[in-house]
Amino acid sequence: MFVDSVEIFVSSGKGGEGAVSFRREKFVLNGGPDGGDGGKGGNIYFQIDRNTDTLSHFRGHKCFKAQNGQPGQSRNKHGKKGDDLVIVVPPGTQIFEEDKLLLDLLEEKDKILFLEGGKGGLGNTHFKSATNQRPTYAQKGLLGIEKKIRLELKLIADVGLVGFPNVGKSTLVSILSNAKPEIANYEFTTLIPSLGIVNVSDYQSFVIADIPGIIGGASEGKGLGLEFLRHIERTRFLLFVLDLANYRTLEEQFTTLKAELECFSLELTKRPFGIMFSKLDTQSESLAEESSAESQGHQKRILEFLKTFGFHLEKNEHSASFVQKNRRDFGVDYDLSIPLFALGVSSVSGENLESLRFLLYSCLKDFNV
Repeated sequence: MFVDSVEIFVSSGKGGEGAVSFRREKFVLNGGPDGGDGGKGGNIYFQIDRNTDTLSHFRGHKCFKAQNGQPGQSRNKHGKKGDDLVIVVPPGTQIFEEDKLLLDLLEEKDKILFLEGGKGGLGNTHFKSATNQRPTYAQKGLLGIEKKIRLELKLIADVGLVGFPNVGKSTLVSILSNAKPEIANYEFTTLIPSLGIVNVSDYQSFVIADIPGIIGGASEGKGLGLEFLRHIERTRFLLFVLDLANYRTLEEQFTTLKAELECFSLELTKRPFGIMFSKLDTQSESLAEESSAESQGHQKRILEFLKTFGFHLEKNEHSASFVQKNRRDFGVDYDLSIPLFALGVSSVSGENLESLRFLLYSCLKDFNV
């Protein structure tokens, strides 16, 4: 089960008490106090594990507590330090206390200290003096730190698919990558995000994320609401999937999707993006059956769409795509207010799939992501 938000209770270990002890041995005069110090409480650490992409293992385990330090002993023996507790989370996990962000775990690294254990108390040997040669007291250990925190997971991917429900996003991911999302002919088939690795060559690949469909008002909680929009924040490149066979017009689909992203986060509007027109085969079949003047070829619809929004893209010489930059434009900066490319694709027939794979990888490479 995919879980991307969970509340847990964490507590570092309490420090052990100092010992009150006196050395009493035969033939040893004036032994004096010899109480040892208490052990330090265990720390709480967080560590990233790239072998997991969900927080589901926290559903049945809500309380995490490090071990307490052991009390000190006689003969100046220190108590044992409490064992540290390492909490393993997937990359992209954010840690909140109420609405305050405490940690943002992105890259795999060594353990990150979150809560430090309580200090152990001092034994009575530390309190002896010329005026107090028999101290009968020792320090208690300090309490550990307790926090109630919220873990939120935002999947990290190179490319995120943005589109209405049932426009072919899951089919595209299943064909391009090794992911196997649920596919069916009804809306909201995809209820959870899924990641897939797209292989470009033997040593080149990128990660694509299938995000559940967006509808109007999603930023206000309609449909699946914020449950999926937050995952788009982590993606480095957005691919808008517009359905040529949808009852909504291409212009309506794109306008609604852009508006929802802008309402959710202004940062998303600055993200580089491309446009894919899906179900190219369905559109072609309908054109073959209809001969009315209202029927238009998919290429003409794409051109009209680009013209409506003022996207000045050039026809690629080697494919059916429209691109912002050709090879002769080396050194020219991208304009992030318009798509880097636009391309019609059929996941079923495989038309232009390889062109899409190459365009996505080229864009990621150009932005060094």
